[in-house]
Amino acid sequence: MDERNEVLARRRKLAALRDAGNTYANNFKQTHSARTLHVQFADASKDKLAEESIFASVAGRIVLRRIMGKASFISLRDETGTIQCYLRKDGVGSINYDDFVELSDLGDIVSVTGTLMRTNKGELTVEAKNYQILAKSLQPFPDKFHGIEDSELKYRRRYVDLIANERSRSVFATRSAVVKEFRRFFDERDFMEVETPMMHPIPGGALARPFTTHHNALDMDLFLRVAPELYLKRLVVGGFERVYEINRNFRNEGLSTRHNPEFTMLEFYQAFATFRDMIALTRELMQHLTTSICGRNDIEYDGQVLDFGCEPRETTMAEAVANEVSLANFKDVYSQSVLGQLARERSVRIPPGSKWGGTLTAMFEQLVEPKLIQPTFVTEYPIEVSPLARRNDENPEVADRFEYFVCGREIANGFSELNDPDDQEERFRSQSESLDRGDEEAMRFDKDFILALQYGMPPTAGEGIGIDRIVMLLTNSTSIRDVLLFPLLKPTSK
Repeated sequence: MDERNEVLARRRKLAALRDAGNTYANNFKQTHSARTLHVQFADASKDKLAEESIFASVAGRIVLRRIMGKASFISLRDETGTIQCYLRKDGVGSINYDDFVELSDLGDIVSVTGTLMRTNKGELTVEAKNYQILAKSLQPFPDKFHGIEDSELKYRRRYVDLIANERSRSVFATRSAVVKEFRRFFDERDFMEVETPMMHPIPGGALARPFTTHHNALDMDLFLRVAPELYLKRLVVGGFERVYEINRNFRNEGLSTRHNPEFTMLEFYQAFATFRDMIALTRELMQHLTTSICGRNDIEYDGQVLDFGCEPRETTMAEAVANEVSLANFKDVYSQSVLGQLARERSVRIPPGSKWGGTLTAMFEQLVEPKLIQPTFVTEYPIEVSPLARRNDENPEVADRFEYFVCGREIANGFSELNDPDDQEERFRSQSESLDRGDEEAMRFDKDFILALQYGMPPTAGEGIGIDRIVMLLTNSTSIRDVLLFPLLKPTSK
């Protein structure tokens, strides 16, 4: 039967159920989940179950039907697992049983009430005294619940993927556990969770192109936030010395296996701390997450064994680039002319208007970053690409900043915060000039943030961590779409 004919057949069954008044009931009360039954009665023998006549009401989706004349078996799957049910004509009644045989399908959501038994093969089973269809499934399911092979269909119909694919359900259960562990980690260290605005009058906090919307009542443009950084630092000014937020960021960028325009970030800030404290905290956090979620510090990702128990490698950006291009004289890495020539020889794409810092960063991102497989901290980012970070005391061309890489991907970005309002104002002006020249990712001038800094922000360090990429690592998922319940997709052709 092709899909269209199967839908028609299921609709005919629904019509028959409607005629009998047996559709979309909402009077069922569940007493047990599949998991609680299997755990609670794991050691109960067949004779003990028969002797005690234990009552259970279960519900779930039919994932298996075995019709055997006057008796049948079905398997029901709920959120926790699968439980087998046994239906007999003389147990549920002739009319009820005939409705089951003739009008039920794989995918229907049903309830079964009865007593526990164990089959001759030893499987825990609910012997039905009553059976009811709670929701008729009108659409056929892929390959009888063995999964969706078409990845595009999997992302567009995530609800079907979750029904059919145990792996997908496991990934999103892990995602939930990861977020809980993030909260546990920071709550135990006296950080306060906060919520800051999602719509900003001035986009800021990251070099990214924002989404624009419009507020009708105030007749003003607003921007979906690219980062919560400037609001979180306002809270540090206000006296909250340890704050964190887990929430969405929005960046008007392309789609890829690593990027989705809407994504989840953790950002946290700690007063009287430096980027070195953030590096230590990140190392501790990753060890906590891998142990809590995976049970060990060495995990496999995309064919690589990653060790989060060892001390991560650390290098400056200049050192990493110099080593990659085999510079004989290390000092040449600070020469714009030398870097420009090396970039041309290696076909590195340099953003228009870039100076030394932009050229170095482009070379690092295109030549070095993909090769950083084991956990690595890269420090001393150029000031040119770090408009919110504190200048290094010894080298004013670089910032007290780091990024954390695993398997060629940036996982975290942190730095000692710039708390000099005059320096910040100068950098905002430089960013505004870039914006006027056509750089859509440049920051706007945020006058109120300058005012906040003028009230005085204590020495502070902060960091942003991509939760989606952490989940990718911990679930061995190579595409960000596999860890987003509903990733953004191109519209289908009509």
